[in-house]
Amino acid sequence: MGKIQEKKEALVEKLRREMELHGGLMKTSQLYELSMDYRKIQQFVEEGILERVKNGYYSIGFTEISEESMVSRLFPDGVLCLETALFYHGYLETRPACWQIAIDKNTSKSRFKMNYPPIQPYYIEPDILLAGALEFPLGDGKMFIYDKERLICDCLKFEEKLEREALQKCLRCYIEEPDKDVQKLLEYARFRKVTQKVQNRIGVWL
Repeated sequence: MGKIQEKKEALVEKLRREMELHGGLMKTSQLYELSMDYRKIQQFVEEGILERVKNGYYSIGFTEISEESMVSRLFPDGVLCLETALFYHGYLETRPACWQIAIDKNTSKSRFKMNYPPIQPYYIEPDILLAGALEFPLGDGKMFIYDKERLICDCLKFEEKLEREALQKCLRCYIEEPDKDVQKLLEYARFRKVTQKVQNRIGVWL
């Protein structure tokens, strides 16, 4: 019995080290690489050693991981959009409770079946998903975020999804931007089919 316990403790210690290297979040396939099988994973979950974050993802000390780090690790192929992107561009003072992420429309919907952190996916055609996307440090990882010009056009395109005050504030902030690229904005406006909205809402101020 002693040897079995020693073997288990050695595995738990190895698991903790690997979990730390992976930022506190590991996929099932990565656990398998540690010679853990499904039954062992389930045992560790039942014993409270592992926490099941969502389908296919496990953690140790899940509550200690920041939301930013979790989002960047779970959705590195996504793009921060709408009000979430407005916050990180400094256009909103408070980050929305729900993370708004643009994602390839062909991605599995099951990736977003999770209670925490709260995610609102926006499924986008793959050929336009990364247009205007910039790499962005988030938590202890990286993600993409739309540049200001693409973001403004998307906010106008989906204005019914935004708080009215948030939309008005972001438009005012963009107008006051010293480094705004009006030519790029107009190109994105054509691309996102919101040229009329851009002209009507902020054109006179540009």
